[in-house]
Amino acid sequence: MTTQAKALTKRALSLSPDERIELAETLLTSVDGFASPEIETVWRDEVSRRVDEIEMGQAKLIPADKVHRKARAVIHEIRRLSPQR
Repeated sequence: MTTQAKALTKRALSLSPDERIELAETLLTSVDGFASPEIETVWRDEVSRRVDEIEMGQAKLIPADKVHRKARAVIHEIRRLSPQR
């Protein structure tokens, strides 16, 4: 990574989570061919299916804070068990 890219990364990491997500999406979509039309179609269909399940009451929704707690616990455990420490 170049010095300029490192500096940009450092600045980007100081943004709020919402701003970082928006920036990441902007950067990813700026790369030609990042997602093929086939992949885009599959994702669009999957999102549509999931929205339908939610609207029909068939999906079990989990609050974001619960998902985040579990994800942090899993990451913490992986880091604890990692031989690279």
